[in-house]
Amino acid sequence: MNRPLGRMIAVASGKGGVGKTVVAAGLAQAFARRGERVLLFDGDLGMANVDVQLGLTPAADLGAVIAGRTPLDGAISPAMGGSIRASRGGFDVIAGRSGSGALAGVSAEQAGRLATALSAVSLSYDRVLMDLAAGAGPSLLRMAAAADDVLAVVTSEPTAMTDAYAFVKMLRMRDEGAAPMVAVNLAESRAHGERVHEGFAKTCRSFLDFDPAFAGPIRRDPAVPASVRRQQGLFEHAPDCKAAADITAMAAALAGATAVRAA
Repeated sequence: MNRPLGRMIAVASGKGGVGKTVVAAGLAQAFARRGERVLLFDGDLGMANVDVQLGLTPAADLGAVIAGRTPLDGAISPAMGGSIRASRGGFDVIAGRSGSGALAGVSAEQAGRLATALSAVSLSYDRVLMDLAAGAGPSLLRMAAAADDVLAVVTSEPTAMTDAYAFVKMLRMRDEGAAPMVAVNLAESRAHGERVHEGFAKTCRSFLDFDPAFAGPIRRDPAVPASVRRQQGLFEHAPDCKAAADITAMAAALAGATAVRAA
């Protein structure tokens, strides 16, 4: 299978609490289960938590990288099976500084240097998932702009829709060619997710002259909070649950879109 090396997907949201990290980690494992070499980068520079959700204790994290104590590739840790080369479904992680707001003040210039370093590291992988912070600040937009694809995670909550629209607007103001896709999390059904996307897309068409593609819905599933409580990846905890099926379908759709653009 021919794949473009180092394809980066930024997973973002307008506000916190929409399940963005669960989506990013789930996609990382779904791509790995497809046989890809995957890196999950915890780019929430204010309140990182990928390592907590996955039950990891990394030897180094982004705090050490930004402080100059280690290069970015020195902060890579294995997850889900011990090594991406040891087990199908395993992937690598670059963790943030869990529970700390110490990195929230990273400048856009620092974020740019971090994005450049990540682009270099990405060449050792088939795909990199960047779990970005909520919001639309300059540093976040700089990181998002470095990605090949951007996935905006929304829910049906009005504030989630409004804040995601603000993120899309700011990203397109920065780069009018940016074409973020939309994933609807916590959908009551697939049809409900489609309706939520259509409502969001209608707003984008009306005010931004932009029609965001639908990456797919992820249905509300009690297995998701249970996996977070157990500090396990969703596919490790409940590989046959509804949310895992939806994330698997989303990964397949994103991989197909990548193949089309690369052709």
